[in-house]
Amino acid sequence: QVQLVESGGGSVQAGGSLRLSCSASVDSFRGACMGWFRQAPGKEREGVASIYDDGVTVTYADSVKTRFTISQDDVKNTVYLQMNNLKPEDTAMYYCAASPYMRCRGALRLGDFRSWGQGTQVTVSS
Repeated sequence: QVQLVESGGGSVQAGGSLRLSCSASVDSFRGACMGWFRQAPGKEREGVASIYDDGVTVTYADSVKTRFTISQDDVKNTVYLQMNNLKPEDTAMYYCAASPYMRCRGALRLGDFRSWGQGTQVTVSS
């Protein structure tokens, strides 16, 4: 199984930056994607960003695509989410996730992701 552990969450003022990390217990297999999702109280879990195992094909939610960057380090088996110009509406629990399906390429479908981390809290104050 793919086991995921997130880190890097915290509290930051609006306009600030955070870098989230997700460490995987095993190497990503061919056709797999890594993704970031978030969920605020009273809201549905939503996709934030995903990256295909080619390390090139990335997908972002419209609300974050000009501010967030997803990347991966195959040597460290780690995926990152660099979050810049944070806004109060970015406040949420952020989850790292892994998809075993090749169809995840270029997509951000919640149902495609089967392994999940425990989450890391991001709080943005105004």
